[in-house]
Amino acid sequence: MKIGCPTEIKPQEFRVGITPNAAQEAVAHGHTVLIQAGAGVGAGFEDTAYTAAGAQILGTAKEVFAAADMIVKVKEPQAVERKMLREGQVLFTYLHLAPDPDQTHDLLASGATCIAYETVTDRMGGLPLLAPMSEVAGRLAPQVGAWTLQKANGGRGVLLGGVPGVSPARVVVIGGGVVGTHAARVAAGMGADVTVLDRSLPRMRYLDDTFAGVFKTSYASAGNTIELARSADMIIGAVLVPGAAAPKLLSRAQLSELKPGAALVDVAIDQGGCFETSKATTHQDPIYDVDGIMHYCVANMPGAVARTSTIALGNATMPFMLALADKGWKQACADDPHLLAGLNVHAGKLTYAAVGEALGLAVTTPEDALKL
Repeated sequence: MKIGCPTEIKPQEFRVGITPNAAQEAVAHGHTVLIQAGAGVGAGFEDTAYTAAGAQILGTAKEVFAAADMIVKVKEPQAVERKMLREGQVLFTYLHLAPDPDQTHDLLASGATCIAYETVTDRMGGLPLLAPMSEVAGRLAPQVGAWTLQKANGGRGVLLGGVPGVSPARVVVIGGGVVGTHAARVAAGMGADVTVLDRSLPRMRYLDDTFAGVFKTSYASAGNTIELARSADMIIGAVLVPGAAAPKLLSRAQLSELKPGAALVDVAIDQGGCFETSKATTHQDPIYDVDGIMHYCVANMPGAVARTSTIALGNATMPFMLALADKGWKQACADDPHLLAGLNVHAGKLTYAAVGEALGLAVTTPEDALKL
């Protein structure tokens, strides 16, 4: 198979879809790897590292898309990239279709087969290709939230860990999954007073047993959420419904109940955001003010630490990429129901129920798509 990796063009996205190590593995399996010139520079991988791994360097994204049987990326294809997709081509990347009707319709029109990292599953019910970036985003969230809280950035002017004689900041993390757990660990490590909200009693028991009071847990009822939010200096939104639009946990009307200058960090922004007032921002212009509440809603947070993120993502995606290349997408998905769960679009058909529900579109089952 010819595996193509273009340079990411989303603003301030420095990651790359294939590492030199992954390229070397694919070449060893007998495949051709086509890398756009400069694609890895933002993550610290020069073109020479790819050629040493046996990959070929092509000058433009157009050449990569035209030659490749499968495109491997990081972020969802932008409008100009979607025009380069073709019928029968495989796209393997993050898609986040539920809040993005334009992308969804373009992918359906392309005829391509689109497999989304964020809906590939594992035997434990986890999301193995989303988890590494969730870990990165979770660990970044208190860091960027602490920056947002600085007075010069419009925040409350509160130091996350406080100092002797001055109480630390109060941080509320909504969602106790991968993002929330890593966010809570780091925020607590920075000295903050941290509470994690979740609706799963088994998950809260696990967090209490594992972290032994490093942070507190509480049930995420609507009343409890706003009660804790009122006293918070920072609120980290870390709720995920796999493949679906994120639920809205705080309304605009409720912002008036929060502390002036409080920071909202919305890690769910890729799935539409979990605060009503959230809108996607970039690393270049990351925060904005709504009713005196500072919002940090960067849609590709892990791109800020591109090298760490690229290596972590490459480690996770490599086995699936090799399976798709070695067997072809149909056989690979037929052999692995967890990879099949990643199928979102095939031959003009939407194949992921949560996206269809979010966008009001008809859905074909992934199993039926294998027969097309």
